[in-house]
Amino acid sequence: MSAMLLLARLLGFINSVLGRIGQALSVTAIGLMVVVILIQVFCRYVLNNALPWPDEAARFLMLWLTGLMAPVALRQGGFVAIDTLKLALPSRATSILSLVLLGMTLAILVVAVQLGANHVKSGWLFASSSLKVPLDLLGMKPVKIKLAWSFLSLYVGVWLMIIVSVELILREIITILGSGEKLPSIPDLNTQGVS
Repeated sequence: MSAMLLLARLLGFINSVLGRIGQALSVTAIGLMVVVILIQVFCRYVLNNALPWPDEAARFLMLWLTGLMAPVALRQGGFVAIDTLKLALPSRATSILSLVLLGMTLAILVVAVQLGANHVKSGWLFASSSLKVPLDLLGMKPVKIKLAWSFLSLYVGVWLMIIVSVELILREIITILGSGEKLPSIPDLNTQGVS
């Protein structure tokens, strides 16, 4: 039991750190998204000359925002859920039901990571139609960004959700075995802010 508690605490620490980093990067991504979209609105409707890159840049930022925040939402129970059955069951049965659902979640995520690996590999073959690294500002030729960088966002997010799922499964097993009170609570990043 002590090894399981140690592993759950270690995964909890790792997920907390990764969650804070993901949250900080996501806040940055959403800020950049707003700026990019406002630039496009200004250019399209004020200057009557739409730029080719802002729509794809905003999509790129949104994908990374999703990939980095999905694990945080999973860990904090932030996804949409029907919890009527869980609320009606006794606490031990609720833990068993949660364990089964988390096991199913983990199985789906393992399949997703396998499919995602192939998707990312194929993304290295194709370049973005409008996103470029502006090396022309340095007198060199601009380089188109590979689509794999966009695909990688969800692949990374799935891996992070796998780590979160393993932690949550361990927490449920420990709770079922009667030592749940020895686990620290999952911090709510919304109340802690970005540090």
